[in-house]
Amino acid sequence: MSDSKNPEMQNIWQQDKDHYIHPWTDFSTFHETGSMVLAGSDNAHVIDFEGRTYLDGIGGLWCVNIGYAREEMAEAIADQVRKIPYYSCFGHHTTIPAAKLAAKLAELAPGNLNHVFYGCGGSVANDTAVRLIHFYFNQLGKRSKKKIISRIDGYHGSTYMSMSITGVQADHIGFDIHEELVHHISCPNPYRRPEGQTLEDFCDEKVKELEDKIIELGPDNVAAFFAEPIMGAGGVIVPPPGYHKRTLEICRKYDVKYVSDEVVTAFGRLGHMFASEKEFEIVPDVITCAKGLTSGYLPLGATILSDDIYEVISKPQAEGAIFTHGFTYSGHPVSCAAGLKNIEIMEREDLCGRVQDLGAYFEEQLKSLCDLPIVGDVRGRKYMMCIENVADKKTKALLDGKARVGNRIAEHCQRRGLIVRPLGHMNVLSPPLTLSKEHIDFLVATLRESIEATTEDLKNDGYL
Repeated sequence: MSDSKNPEMQNIWQQDKDHYIHPWTDFSTFHETGSMVLAGSDNAHVIDFEGRTYLDGIGGLWCVNIGYAREEMAEAIADQVRKIPYYSCFGHHTTIPAAKLAAKLAELAPGNLNHVFYGCGGSVANDTAVRLIHFYFNQLGKRSKKKIISRIDGYHGSTYMSMSITGVQADHIGFDIHEELVHHISCPNPYRRPEGQTLEDFCDEKVKELEDKIIELGPDNVAAFFAEPIMGAGGVIVPPPGYHKRTLEICRKYDVKYVSDEVVTAFGRLGHMFASEKEFEIVPDVITCAKGLTSGYLPLGATILSDDIYEVISKPQAEGAIFTHGFTYSGHPVSCAAGLKNIEIMEREDLCGRVQDLGAYFEEQLKSLCDLPIVGDVRGRKYMMCIENVADKKTKALLDGKARVGNRIAEHCQRRGLIVRPLGHMNVLSPPLTLSKEHIDFLVATLRESIEATTEDLKNDGYL
């Protein structure tokens, strides 16, 4: 419950609690506690309504890459609003920012991924990928190629289609998904591989599983494989070396389109504008992106297609037929202007280079927490990291879910001026790319104090 003595604050807190349906809300606590009201920001910090400042360890939601409250971003957005705030891109109309950003994304994307379709976020980008891949195979007369393969613990969005592709089982509770169209293979999580199994054997097993699934479903029935380079909301899972190259080879073998979901990993989080080729040495058929594309300043997503796909879908399917896919806000000029300014800032300030320089330090400092008794694993790369908490480091057994260990750590952090994201028994870190060494030192020290405090709480409550 809000403890503010400010009447305006109390009113906003109550209005939010009474009327705003929040994404991913825990209704077992929300009706009592409501929401933390944020009112300001600066670089890597956010400020609540009472003026308390917090280092944002999660970058809004994997996305505020250039940091908060950038004046030149505000000016770029305002300038575009003054020029032309909106016009439909249906048919034969466009705007300058939409055209320029498409060309810039084609320049940055690997290989022959030269064609951009805009949406409003990552879920829509992945929905678009499915619809256009289906259309592609229809155009080729391969109308049975419809099924999608993705991975348990992969996250691809919250629309009906993208949530069906998502493999985080807890996200499906009570909701429907398209179980006939989408099929999941297991998560390539090296931390959870059987004791004594080598990384090489583990990788062999996971690659074979993809091929076996394609053969089981029938290659003539499988359209696409969706994979995040590093799995985000499923626990920041970095697959074993060579996994992506080998799964791409399997997809090529069976004419299955490879969709690299870079909604989180693109635009600097791993030190590259796109991670697929630079970090994992693959050039997929499709890249989906959002989040860091505008650093969260405005909603925008993109589905980037190869020349091969575009050449097929850009031909009329029948006399008088048109390409009937799109949204009112596809290529929104103000959002595209924000995307252009975001990339300009990133390139001018070499934020990718900054992440490569400080990312190793961030990883090293976070891994120092492994000496704590409940920290089982610290994993990830650069500014995309996860701490997995366990009851027993040797057996890797988890704590009772009722212990809410991730939430407890996040609450202790928040009281100390740091925001981290709880994901069940885990805590995720995805800070702004503008983070300094001093910020990192504060973040890690605060996490250590908070995990130690949580460990004492768990002992006192009988969970340890």
